[in-house]
Amino acid sequence: MAEAEEPKKLESESPSDPPPAPITAPAEKEKPLVEAPKDPVSHKDKSEIPPPPPPESKAELDESKALATVVDKPSEPIAEEKSKEGSVNRDAVLAKVATEKRLSLIRAWEESEKSRAQNKAQKKLSAIGSWENTRKAIVEAELKKIEEKLEKQKAEYVEQMKNKIALIHKAAEEKRAVVEAKRGEDLLKAEEAAAKYRATGKTPKKFLGCFSS
Repeated sequence: MAEAEEPKKLESESPSDPPPAPITAPAEKEKPLVEAPKDPVSHKDKSEIPPPPPPESKAELDESKALATVVDKPSEPIAEEKSKEGSVNRDAVLAKVATEKRLSLIRAWEESEKSRAQNKAQKKLSAIGSWENTRKAIVEAELKKIEEKLEKQKAEYVEQMKNKIALIHKAAEEKRAVVEAKRGEDLLKAEEAAAKYRATGKTPKKFLGCFSS
């Protein structure tokens, strides 16, 4: 609509173009009079050609373009920054996932190795315990046999000692009996000799010899 109104304004303004002609009066006198009617045709042709936009519309377009460029220019870096941030965030997430996966694998391997070491040590400890129990049982059995043997030997030795004590006591009793018998004989001889000396009135020689000395 603005473009349609602008040609009308130009057509209405076209008759005002001839007034400055009197200033160039000599040039018009040289022109033939027949060419004067061509001026309206030329004005019509000029009016048919779309006139350039007025300076105010150009300024507005320039301002709108400037605003558009100002609006568009920051959007491109923002989009690029967003794409960069998105790629960085994606890389960070992927790196974090890879790190967590690696750490989980390491943790699983560590637990497996620890459990394997625990099982290995437990097997060795159980083997050592069974070996210890077996050796202890063998030694205790041997000790029991030795104790039984010693008890048997002790009983035998005790019996032997008792027999020896009995034999010693028997020998002592026999010796005591011999001494008692000898004493009885000596007493009897002394009584008989004393009776004989009393009957004869003699004194024993052994007794005199003891006193004479």
